[in-house]
Amino acid sequence: MKVVWNREDDIKFDFYHATAAVYHKAVLGANGKPTALLHRSAFQPIASTFAGDVEYPLPFELDLALTDAPYDVPNIRAENGPARANVRIGWFRAVTNNFHFFALGSFMDELAHAAGRDPLEYLLETLGPGKVLDLKAQGVEYSNYGAPYDKHPIDTRRLRRVLEVAGEKSGWAKLKSGNGKGYGIAAHRSFNSYVASVVHVEMDGRGGFRVPRIDQVVDCGVVVNPDRVRAQMEGAAVMGVGLARTGEITASRGRIQQANFDTFQVARISDAPFQVNVHFVESDALPTGVGEPGLPPVIAALGNALYAATGKRARELPLSKMKWT
Repeated sequence: MKVVWNREDDIKFDFYHATAAVYHKAVLGANGKPTALLHRSAFQPIASTFAGDVEYPLPFELDLALTDAPYDVPNIRAENGPARANVRIGWFRAVTNNFHFFALGSFMDELAHAAGRDPLEYLLETLGPGKVLDLKAQGVEYSNYGAPYDKHPIDTRRLRRVLEVAGEKSGWAKLKSGNGKGYGIAAHRSFNSYVASVVHVEMDGRGGFRVPRIDQVVDCGVVVNPDRVRAQMEGAAVMGVGLARTGEITASRGRIQQANFDTFQVARISDAPFQVNVHFVESDALPTGVGEPGLPPVIAALGNALYAATGKRARELPLSKMKWT
């Protein structure tokens, strides 16, 4: 017997990505660089699908952009609170990196503007000169995406490099936000790869926006299949923009309200980025993941670009909840 669900049933009775709330707080020094960072989150854990009373995540879920902040800040604290799941929580591309880094990448951009600094210069300064982080010396037990840490450590020199290349390839120094145009940048390590994204936005004067261009810079070690890596980075750019724009599941009176692509909107051609450029950083490091790392920085960089264009900071997703005029 073969059972096939139609799309309406599939969407209404699916597994869903976790709802999350993330809080950040910082103390800034005289030069605008943070001297202390607080990261706090709450979200329904994946394990809740298999045991309904689980309210706290597994350790690896916290290692995805909450406990592994790479910044050269002397005091960093990460906290997590309980969250009860009322729907089935399932795997999603990039997992908890999406909401953790949307918040963190947006917050770092907010700190740069608060300090009156260029966001790229500020990120590079906050990362410091670059080094391999010694997590054991800090008493941190880090799952590292299941890979041995001695072969795939957090190396902030590589994170700096994708940012530098993103600045070069996008022409960041010449990009000037204003008059309805904005440019945002973000960089993140996930699945042991390093990706920086530069997103261009143009406001349409009616409360909407278009994305003319995204530059994706990736360091995933030795590139085994360039076409596959390029396709994954391009797909992440399209998915990131579509997810950030309209990706939302809601419930009313115990029922999921979305049923098909008229109510759960994915990126149409007019919504997707018009151009995606993918740039590789030459590396002799071991090959690492490419299927998921391209997504988190796109979402954060898009929010940062919208702030640069409008002066309004996106603090909630999807972006369709906000009025941009």
